[in-house]
Amino acid sequence: MKISKAEHLGMCFGVRDAIALAMKQSNGQPLTILGELVHNEAVLQTLRNSGIQFAKPDDSLRTERVMITAHGTSQRIVSELKIDGHIVIEATCPLVHFAHRALHNLVGAGFHPVIIGRAEHVEVRGMTGDLTDYDVISSEAEIASLTERPRFGIVSQTTQPIQKVRYLVELIRQRFPKSEVKFSDTVCQPTKNRQSAAVDLAKKCDLVIVIGGAHSNNTRELVSSCKRFCERVFHAQSADDLQIEWFADVEEVGITAGTSTPDSIIHEVERRIHEFARKRDEDRFVMGARERNPLTFQLNTGK
Repeated sequence: MKISKAEHLGMCFGVRDAIALAMKQSNGQPLTILGELVHNEAVLQTLRNSGIQFAKPDDSLRTERVMITAHGTSQRIVSELKIDGHIVIEATCPLVHFAHRALHNLVGAGFHPVIIGRAEHVEVRGMTGDLTDYDVISSEAEIASLTERPRFGIVSQTTQPIQKVRYLVELIRQRFPKSEVKFSDTVCQPTKNRQSAAVDLAKKCDLVIVIGGAHSNNTRELVSSCKRFCERVFHAQSADDLQIEWFADVEEVGITAGTSTPDSIIHEVERRIHEFARKRDEDRFVMGARERNPLTFQLNTGK
């Protein structure tokens, strides 16, 4: 069984920098992270083990120092934290900051803001937290809920597939031909790279394993993209999620991973698949020996 890895996979620089900053800031000093720093349970547990606390936005914060996650937040929340006497540490990914600025510029120029993404996602909530009038869409069906406006300004959650985003932008243009529609591409380059590499992988493999946290949007999008080109795609958070039955008749398996997945987990998944491959080869050898000479096999093995 051949094992192939996507050309681009795993942690992006924004996630690595956020984790490094959290570990540095927590060195001997109490620190609370507002929300999940990244959507990966293994990473979060490592941070907890170092003494870092986590809190939801509505929780009572017990430390002076508070960190904003890589997904960002609204200026309103940052201002409220400072008013309450907290020292705010920013771990927001620079490319999320770029998306915030692009949205702010569109609103400032008089465009009605439309964000393509998941309305409940922390990144999208951060982008819309300072707005009073906006729309969030994630599918073709939701475009029907839009009200006609003279001008639409469109941005995207940074981890959306760029092909999907462009498709929805074009549908909005078609539905409102009299409106001015301006699109600012805020899908981050690491997401684009991983999406493109995952598709290339799915096109040539019998099975694809996508490694990432259960709550990771970019991981779910990788799964969705791979399923367009490969019938057998599985989402695994760790090597323990793998099942040997998945690989029974697979000749080439592909591995990709979301932007919050540590290298250590990717290596462990790859190692486990190699173990499955060796066991499968051993089982095939035993089966072949039994079929070639059943009497000799029975005498030698007692089976």
